[in-house]
Amino acid sequence: MEPESPSPRASSLAAAERERRDIVTGQVMDEARLIRFVAGPGGVVVPDLARKLPGRGLWVAANRGSVEIAAKKGLFARAAKAKIQAPPDLASTVETLLKRRLLSGLGLARRSGDLTSGFEKVAAAITSGKAAWLIEASDGAVDGRRKLWAKTRKRIPPTPIFGLFAAEELGLALGGENVIHTAFLAGRAADRWAQDAHRLSGFCPLLPESWREEP
Repeated sequence: MEPESPSPRASSLAAAERERRDIVTGQVMDEARLIRFVAGPGGVVVPDLARKLPGRGLWVAANRGSVEIAAKKGLFARAAKAKIQAPPDLASTVETLLKRRLLSGLGLARRSGDLTSGFEKVAAAITSGKAAWLIEASDGAVDGRRKLWAKTRKRIPPTPIFGLFAAEELGLALGGENVIHTAFLAGRAADRWAQDAHRLSGFCPLLPESWREEP
């Protein structure tokens, strides 16, 4: 006997549970496009990137401007209906925490076999369509990066590229001395990692500014 599919009502309720209201614009959107905040010790607003901290969630669109407006205009206190304060550097804190979370995610992916590193292996993953992301060390050599970048552009859609971490940072996260070229293989882990990468893109570009001038 085949299992019953979820009823339309159950599906709509599940979808609604994944949507939250941005306290800045009032717009309802998917959780993946938002940052959750809670009131921490002493009534100070803290980011809850994993969405697991206790307390009422205060949701803000995942971009620097929205978080800065919420902090500056006291929108967290208004939404919480309580005397809570947001640090003036809250948006920068979110950026830092997202970067740490992405590095940690790469470490977990390496241990689960969802990453491949090294020029030849990465090139093969891109060519075969198995690469969900190309992750390049920000201080890697231009020549190798250009060759892999050219391969990503042949894909439809092009393989997205992430280049915010230096070789030493990637090496520490992945258990190697220096890691220059890495591919995040397509799958659920890559999808979860991509959510944080997209959220981070609202706070800073995912590529170094100097790369924009490269062909």
